[in-house]
Amino acid sequence: MPKKIKLIYVFTLFIFLLLLSACSSPSNKESLSEASTKEIVMNIGVQGKTGILPYAREKKYFEKAFEKVGVKIKWNEFTSGPPHFEALASGRIDFGVVGGTPVIAGQSGNVDFKAIAVTSDGKKGNSIIVPKGSAIKKLADLKDKKIGVAKGSSAYNFLYMALDRASLSDHDIEIIQLQPDEARPALDNGSIDAWSIWEPYATTAVFQTGAKVLVTGEDLNINAPSFLIARTKFTEEHPDLTVQFLKIYEQVRQHFDENIEEVSKEISETQKVEVKIIQSVLDNSEAILSSTTEEFAKAHQEQADFLYSVGGIEKQLKTSKIIENKFVDQALREIKEE
Repeated sequence: MPKKIKLIYVFTLFIFLLLLSACSSPSNKESLSEASTKEIVMNIGVQGKTGILPYAREKKYFEKAFEKVGVKIKWNEFTSGPPHFEALASGRIDFGVVGGTPVIAGQSGNVDFKAIAVTSDGKKGNSIIVPKGSAIKKLADLKDKKIGVAKGSSAYNFLYMALDRASLSDHDIEIIQLQPDEARPALDNGSIDAWSIWEPYATTAVFQTGAKVLVTGEDLNINAPSFLIARTKFTEEHPDLTVQFLKIYEQVRQHFDENIEEVSKEISETQKVEVKIIQSVLDNSEAILSSTTEEFAKAHQEQADFLYSVGGIEKQLKTSKIIENKFVDQALREIKEE
């Protein structure tokens, strides 16, 4: 094993912010019919422009479905996974989709949430890319290079797992903390030598600038599932609304899967991006909606164990404690029966 990777400060700071902003709310279960007697605001976190939730927001899928039962939809936009948890802890969002690393940090910080479904196996979702003409050809070539990454994101953990495969550590590289909108210009102008990033940013850079993919999670056989997360208090107070949320999510996902060309064209027009780029992004994203199977649970636990082994989190986690399958199981069952 390489030297201990010094992530403690980053995660400790992130967790501290989560704890500062955490708040509580009363809990009482109520049915979908009871929920319709008063206005409820459902806050949904969203990031990026090409996934299931961004598309649903554009087409108002959730608004149309929930207005029938008096539920108002409010969207909250974030640049990456970690800010989702700060908002989740303070009660500002109820649902969101994030990578496995923010989920681990959230659990380590005692945020009250549940991972209620798996939305991607994560194999193609993260990659390390280098600019056109780069002399970097393999992971070992990253030594002494500047690498941009959003700290605390799924791409952050992916970077360290990739470094570990090449027997490198953080002492061998210089990590530059950059959100996606900052990292892309830095890669283009040569301020960084490589970028660890998720979709759609990786594919967009490849098509638009000739950047090259150095390695993906699929190349390294890293199964790092992404999750649909929910504020525990919301699921306790509104279990039927939680199931309905998942059913709508799955309806949008199925529309994606069955109409990939049409969806790609629609997103292309709204985002002013070439259709071939959008279609490639969607192909690489491979959206699913699944319960957390034994395979996904094992992969997520291994990810948490890795972070603990390199000092990324200060305590060993039993990740199954935040996994809750009953809502997605019910949603998928009801869809099948309809």
